[in-house]
Amino acid sequence: MSRLTETSIRNILKKVQYPGFTRDIVSFGLISSIDLDEDRLIVNLELTTADPQIPAKLKKDVEQALKALDDINQTTVNIAVTHPQKVQSAGNKPQPIPGIRYAIAIASGKGGVGKSTFAVNLACALGKLLNEKGQSNAVGIMDCDIYGPSVPIMMGVNKKPEIENNKIKPIENFGIRMMSMGFLIDEDAPVVWRGPMINKAIVQFIQNVDWGELEILIIDLPPGTGDAHLTLTHTVALDGAIIVTTPQLVAVNITVRGAMMFEKVKVPLLGVAENMSFLEDKQTGEKQYLFGQDGGMKAAHALDTELLGQVPLSSEIRESSDRGLPIVMSLPESSSAKAFHAVALKILRVFI
Repeated sequence: MSRLTETSIRNILKKVQYPGFTRDIVSFGLISSIDLDEDRLIVNLELTTADPQIPAKLKKDVEQALKALDDINQTTVNIAVTHPQKVQSAGNKPQPIPGIRYAIAIASGKGGVGKSTFAVNLACALGKLLNEKGQSNAVGIMDCDIYGPSVPIMMGVNKKPEIENNKIKPIENFGIRMMSMGFLIDEDAPVVWRGPMINKAIVQFIQNVDWGELEILIIDLPPGTGDAHLTLTHTVALDGAIIVTTPQLVAVNITVRGAMMFEKVKVPLLGVAENMSFLEDKQTGEKQYLFGQDGGMKAAHALDTELLGQVPLSSEIRESSDRGLPIVMSLPESSSAKAFHAVALKILRVFI
């Protein structure tokens, strides 16, 4: 039995895919514990889903995979299921968030493409456009990047939210309502959580935050495709997703694979946004394509969707984000701010 370890068992379980996806249950963070006692094995899974067929399918697939273990005489597979909503519709479908007209996810295939920077500036650009139409405080941001919440820094907010009538009140700045794990933990505290804990946090953000009346809620997802994405798409009726990439071929390839998740869960793709597209010389207007060229267009073509815009690589974006002043607010006449503004206009034309 010495050769059989938790690691070797997890390696076997990596062959089990989550139904409808190409990713395995280990990388999705669904394995809560593995108990190995001589020739007896207990595998515990925790997942959030409203689909009763998924736990049964996973249990069958896990049991089948574990049959390869010759040294195990007794195998038990337990699956704890958390329903994403207390009240389910007749068809167990994701539900809209009360008071919110449109919910839009911002996603990326990989980290480091500036997804959160894009989400924050898009929210501010949408807020300004709606304010011009007489709709103030009409936009919110839900930061679902539990491990690396960056919205508080980029939006210049560092305080704890208040609780009123058993509901968390969103933090507001620039007319944007926000909720983020960064508001709930100490600034230097690491977030070391398993998948089920992330699920519960996201459900809390959806059910126990008093968002009020919003025209648009921007949902900033973690990079890649994981448990947070499954929880969100099984819980909230998303009106669309925007995929952020850089022009680099590696980012584009991962972006395309990750974006296909939304197609599987019937969430429409609103388009691809290309970040860090080029470095522009302010004096001559000459553009340098440091990370390649037309990657966003290639991703949009592969996903049969629209290229929403190209945001230049600019030190001003980084400096503004570090100061807690999104460039849309600090330098509205810059080429970067205008790029975000153009994307916001396209999104409003889709819905409003």
